[in-house]
Amino acid sequence: MKAALLIFCAASFLLPLHANPKLTMNAIANDTRVFRIDPAISAKDVRFSNRFGIELAGHLYLPKDFDATKKYAAIAVCGPFGAVKEQASGLYAQELASRGFVAVAFDPSYTGESSGTPRYVNSPDINTEDFCAAVDFLSLLPFVDAEKVGIVGICGWGGMALNAAAIDPRIRATVASTMYDMHRVTANGYFDSADSAEARDAMRKGLAAQRLKDAQLPAPETAGGVPDALPEDAPQFVKDYFAYYKTKRGYHPRSLNSNAGWNKTAALSLLNTPLLAYADEIRNAVLIIHGEKAHSRYFSEAAFSKLKGENKELLIVPGASHTDLYDNFDKIPFDKIDSFFRLYLR
Repeated sequence: MKAALLIFCAASFLLPLHANPKLTMNAIANDTRVFRIDPAISAKDVRFSNRFGIELAGHLYLPKDFDATKKYAAIAVCGPFGAVKEQASGLYAQELASRGFVAVAFDPSYTGESSGTPRYVNSPDINTEDFCAAVDFLSLLPFVDAEKVGIVGICGWGGMALNAAAIDPRIRATVASTMYDMHRVTANGYFDSADSAEARDAMRKGLAAQRLKDAQLPAPETAGGVPDALPEDAPQFVKDYFAYYKTKRGYHPRSLNSNAGWNKTAALSLLNTPLLAYADEIRNAVLIIHGEKAHSRYFSEAAFSKLKGENKELLIVPGASHTDLYDNFDKIPFDKIDSFFRLYLR
């Protein structure tokens, strides 16, 4: 094992020079991961660029008894929407590495430690590309089998993951966990309660006014993440978000949900850009997982109804809420996720 690690360390420095100048990896400095760190799993700080020239920051997790001379199946993980790699995506990646996969958890463009300005904006196009860039990164690693790469999208990045799977056939297997369709919730409101041309027109006018205001400010105004205090009558799912993002369980200083939130105009592109338009053309395998009690369950059920083929599956986890699938090992069906990837990344 020591010899293998030495080989990996050598590869760490050679990759940027001899394999791909866009790839870099180093030891994690100032580790701020919020979940329990498994000392048996080696993790590296990595940087790689997407097609738009934005440098993405990630943590690369290596399997137990890692052997740099072997070829591993690999998985890219991102989400939840507004979260960072030190939160749920890192937990998923570490657990997948403990089960024998190479896994990278990454911060999307404009957030976390990834680059891109202005900060705290999202884009259906660029964020879908982020997943594809992570596939590039993994495929170019000398110890990854480029024919065995999958992705996991959590919460809002579940919809992005399905969009990436629709555009990139290199993604051999996709897991969407506790997913949101961020276009649908932006354009229609929760439970489609604002699905009308009039409601969207009012939103567009408000966003247009906000972008003109932002153009006169030193930095765009932010919408605020999960509030610091909740009224007693707050919906249960908001209380669940608070219990994760505002407590020691999941708080992170770079997480938008824990702090100031997205820019107020971040909804602009989501409003007009459907994410699942070509989901029915995904030919590779898809597993959609959602909690039985999650307020967001309808997103997964609707997405699954669009999929075609016998390699598609919807798993509803009994008794689970939306945020249970962020970090609750009693609810996250890692055995199922493991078997799914082993089946379709073989």
